Amino acid sequence: MKTVFTTGEAAKICKVSQQTIIRCFDSGQLKGFRVPGSRFRRIPRDALYRFMRENNIPTDALESGRRKILVVDDDPEVVELIKDVLSKDGRFETKDVNNGFAAGMLAKEYHPDLIILDVMLPDINGQAVCELIRNDSTMEDIKIICISGMVEEDKIADLYKSGANDFLHKPLDIDELIRRICRLLEIEPATSV
Repeated sequence: MKTVFTTGEAAKICKVSQQTIIRCFDSGQLKGFRVPGSRFRRIPRDALYRFMRENNIPTDALESGRRKILVVDDDPEVVELIKDVLSKDGRFETKDVNNGFAAGMLAKEYHPDLIILDVMLPDINGQAVCELIRNDSTMEDIKIICISGMVEEDKIADLYKSGANDFLHKPLDIDELIRRICRLLEIEPATSV
């Protein structure tokens, strides 16, 4: 478990900008220390926890240390495959839904770090879900990977315009999915043993 955080790491955990963390650090609201001989700021876990509690920021990301992933797909086999691989990794916690409406509701409530979003859903399509999330400023930091087995190449560009951060074709290359999740969340890819 990590005991000291950079301002960038603290910003991700608190879901605010790095500049906000730096301002709070420099004003004394957020306790920490500077690395001797440099201008780098470091924030101990207990100080970050206290700061989050004082400012009504949910502490679940700090407490578990795991990144939250929302899996949105109406194919139970795909959902189980993704959830199984992510739970074995240990750095992720997952929730899943099987339609676009529930995805929009849960994204707001759960506030995942990343959504794996099937484009072909039974109610509204993935592009509409992307637009819904991108039009809500409280969810602008959520990363979105769209997945589909039936999307023409020209439609992929539309997904990116709607706010998708990445796209993968089905059937999924699960190792590639994990690599892309790690890249978007700026964490180290797991090394295979």
